[in-house]
Amino acid sequence: MCQLFIGANQDCWKNITRSLRIDGVTTSIRLEHFFWRILEEIAFRDDLSVGQLITRLYHESLDADHDIGNFTSFLRVCCGRYLSLAADGEITRDALDPLVEVNAEKLLEREKTAAEKRKARFAKSDSNPH
Repeated sequence: MCQLFIGANQDCWKNITRSLRIDGVTTSIRLEHFFWRILEEIAFRDDLSVGQLITRLYHESLDADHDIGNFTSFLRVCCGRYLSLAADGEITRDALDPLVEVNAEKLLEREKTAAEKRKARFAKSDSNPH
């Protein structure tokens, strides 16, 4: 099993720092190459540059009153979430399908329902030890 990870291209975990401007302020973001590639894929789907995507994520996070003190962690989670949604069949990784067209409210509701079912199932199994 570990060979799946150990044998991967070492460039995946190479750190890359990129500079960009958010609201006229130059900032640097340091992420592993793997995450930059995923951000590029996400941005491409909605005809954005990576800088535009990151700026949009930043502004929408602030608008939602999220604590984005560790913005790079937030970006990593966005990438992981994107891949998880694709793995679960909630979205495709087809570059021709813009993400802006995904019905986020319905998707989030399905996720919430599924999480509640998992929680109830695990709670039930914890109360009935084998």
